[in-house]
Amino acid sequence: MNTQTQNDFSPLDAGLYAAAFQLLDPQPVAPEAPSAPVPVPSSPAIAPPAHRPGPVEKTLTDALGFLDTHGWARHSLIHPEGARCSIGALRAAAGARNTAYRDAGNLLLDEARRQHGKKWQTIPHWNDSHTGAQVRSVWEAAIHRAHRLGI
Repeated sequence: MNTQTQNDFSPLDAGLYAAAFQLLDPQPVAPEAPSAPVPVPSSPAIAPPAHRPGPVEKTLTDALGFLDTHGWARHSLIHPEGARCSIGALRAAAGARNTAYRDAGNLLLDEARRQHGKKWQTIPHWNDSHTGAQVRSVWEAAIHRAHRLGI
């Protein structure tokens, strides 16, 4: 490789440029005899960290999964065929009225108020006054919000 010492720089000292380029482009050296390839140690593939949902996101996701599996109901906590209303699904997913259950319920109701107005005081009242598609939209938005908040 030959590096030209002529350039568009305003020359202060042409010898300085020649010396600098000589350091960057030394005279070629005779090639060495090929050596055996050096094995590269293999490292396990590093997978991106798996998402670990917080307790609120997990409760909401599990409850929506319950609704998807068993069905959604209005005007009844538990329908005789197993479908549940939103609060019934939350209770089934949480297993107990614990902190995750309360926080998930508060987030779900807050999202219902965002989408359908501030007048809703309880999850059952909101659930019974909307269509399945409207209810699902609120569930999905609440899950997305819990994910963003890391809760």
